[in-house]
Amino acid sequence: MRISGLPLVDQSVYLDDFCVTYFVRPTCTLIMAPTNNQLYKTRQLTGAKAPKAKVARYLKSTEAVLREPGKNALLLQGISCSQTMTQVLKELRAVQAPRAKLLTKKNQIVPFSTSGQQSLEFLTTKNDCALLALASHNKKRPNNLILGRTFDRTILDLCELGVLRFKSMHDYGGSVPKKRIGSKPLLLFVGDGWEQSSNLDARNLRNLLVDFYRGDVVDKLTLSGIDHAIVFTWADVASSNGIASRSLIHQRTYFVKLKKNVNSSINSSAPLPQLIPSGPDLDLVVRRSQWAESDLYQAARKQPSSAKPKKTKNHSTNMFGETIGRLHVTKQDVDGRQGRKVKALRRAEKIANVEEKAAIEAELEQEKSEMSTEFKATFGFAENQ
Repeated sequence: MRISGLPLVDQSVYLDDFCVTYFVRPTCTLIMAPTNNQLYKTRQLTGAKAPKAKVARYLKSTEAVLREPGKNALLLQGISCSQTMTQVLKELRAVQAPRAKLLTKKNQIVPFSTSGQQSLEFLTTKNDCALLALASHNKKRPNNLILGRTFDRTILDLCELGVLRFKSMHDYGGSVPKKRIGSKPLLLFVGDGWEQSSNLDARNLRNLLVDFYRGDVVDKLTLSGIDHAIVFTWADVASSNGIASRSLIHQRTYFVKLKKNVNSSINSSAPLPQLIPSGPDLDLVVRRSQWAESDLYQAARKQPSSAKPKKTKNHSTNMFGETIGRLHVTKQDVDGRQGRKVKALRRAEKIANVEEKAAIEAELEQEKSEMSTEFKATFGFAENQ
């Protein structure tokens, strides 16, 4: 017999003429199940049987690679979530599709606590996501949105934002075109607050937003691949006495429509972009933040030496973008090199030799006649007489 999954141990106690039998449930310690990577390493060390091909492929897919693909985002709800914040998560999934996964169930997670961060690390690892967005709503912090990212399956950064205003894509009507799945956005940060070195939240939040919205990493991009733009404006709201009380972040999303530029030159084919408001639009305020330590942040940004571009010797680029190469060769004896002689060249060489021989003979005859004339003028008779 088992109660709550634990075996019962039969214990008997004899009291005079009576035998009393009772059951004792032994104590136990709950241990979390090991991960697939831990099982794989244990089997390798113990020399056990190798995992199946399907398991081996999955373990290989979770290993670190030289060039990581685009990051996936996990969108989930907190303890309590309002209808507005649920719609915000749906809009974020539409913007980040197909690299976004939305969980519909509510989670008992407090992100800034140790247990809450452990839960977030478990969920992001299970769903293979490096980015996360948690929406919640309560009396103390209404319409709360927490953005974060992980490194090496641990929480790296967390930033809590309050949503003061939200305008959905449906509020613009069905005539506004939507972004194509997989397209990259054009991110624009407006305002001096993003550039202030003393404002740590602004600099780190800008880096987090770029990492959250950029999508796949590509080397080249066509104009048609940019079909929407997201503008983040940093504005300091001043109170009545002129002192800045808080900073607001205005997020606006536009659809980029490319039109033919009739005023451009004939040789230019660059189109004229037109921005159409399409949503979602958010007005945000920073409430709390937990940024990574400097050593952990440097470890997250570290790249392997093989990923860095190698400098090619004797290659340079001029001001026009052209690549110029330099070759180092030894001195060649071109005069002593004998090439192939074809029939036409042999005939020309023969004619040249005959002409050269005739010219030499003519020159000798001329010198001989001149010497004979000089001899006759000197002695009064010819040399042969």
